[in-house]
Amino acid sequence: MMKLQKIGASIARILLGFVFVLSGFVKAVDPLGTTYKIEDYLSAMGSLMEVFTPLAIVGAFALITLEFTLGVMLLLNAKTKICSWVCLGFLIIMTALTLWIAIANPVSDCGCFGDAIILTNWQTFFKNIVLLALAILLVVWSDTLPKTWNEVSSWSILGGTVAVVVLFMVWTLYHLPIIDFRPYKIGNNIPEQMEIPEGAPVDEYQITLIYADQNGHEQEFTIDNYPKDSTWTFVRQKSKLIKQGYVPPIHDFELLNIDYEDITWDVLESEEPMTLVIMYDLDKADLKQMDKIKALQPDYILTGTTPEGIEQFCEQTGLAMENFCTADPIMLKTIVRANPGVIVVQNGNVINKYNIRNKRL
Repeated sequence: MMKLQKIGASIARILLGFVFVLSGFVKAVDPLGTTYKIEDYLSAMGSLMEVFTPLAIVGAFALITLEFTLGVMLLLNAKTKICSWVCLGFLIIMTALTLWIAIANPVSDCGCFGDAIILTNWQTFFKNIVLLALAILLVVWSDTLPKTWNEVSSWSILGGTVAVVVLFMVWTLYHLPIIDFRPYKIGNNIPEQMEIPEGAPVDEYQITLIYADQNGHEQEFTIDNYPKDSTWTFVRQKSKLIKQGYVPPIHDFELLNIDYEDITWDVLESEEPMTLVIMYDLDKADLKQMDKIKALQPDYILTGTTPEGIEQFCEQTGLAMENFCTADPIMLKTIVRANPGVIVVQNGNVINKYNIRNKRL
């Protein structure tokens, strides 16, 4: 029996360690992505939680560091007893949170594996149920595992892992993710990423027709069974999405110039390289980089800020307002993890992208 418990504890330790390392790593290469996801959660929770939005990046660093460090410690069997309890507490909280996310559906993707692996909210919840069961087994049977490291070595592994992952995330913030899991990565063709394959599933809706009788009483009918005589009067129609169809990797790429003219395909079909500066929110843009933007002479500056905000920003920085275009800020944050960032497009192909901090004058 003891041998079976030891085997079970080892399997639980390795599986949990692998999942935590994977989850931590794919988020560590893109800490801003996790920051944006936390901001989405806080916004969905209401105005009381939105006050913590400025701390989202701190929460992202803490979450990623905890996950990756826990994973490394479990894989190396260092401080496993303590780590198993931390893992259990963490998973209890996350399982409860993902249950709420699955029911309330405030965001379409929990972001537990960044942009590398996309799970539905219910898939995430059931994944956490499995991990929670493994964590319980590990807590119960952790005493059967042999001690691999002494105290000094265990704490050295812990401290070294924390230092490495934090420094790596800081480096990433000042550059760009070393692995780009998003559809706008260098080498991708944007129009191809916007295509819907032939025969792909389409959205399915439940249509409800509401009619009123001669006394004004309203009643609901299906589209296959509704009254056709003159005693009923059509009032309105309701539609409910019951099954989502295929959504292409890029489905919201639309650019409007300052005169509200659609220039999306002017950019995508250009045979000459188009240099686009991305500033999804002008209020949060790094003003120290404005001289670099002027020297770069971009074809367009893309932002999610209102025209009034653009005008104020141009008065403050001296940038030309006619160079600005508006676009969905979520889409802009997806294109490049920098504010400002730069993407170069030619014939619809992403041929370069970089954080403007790395651009030399």
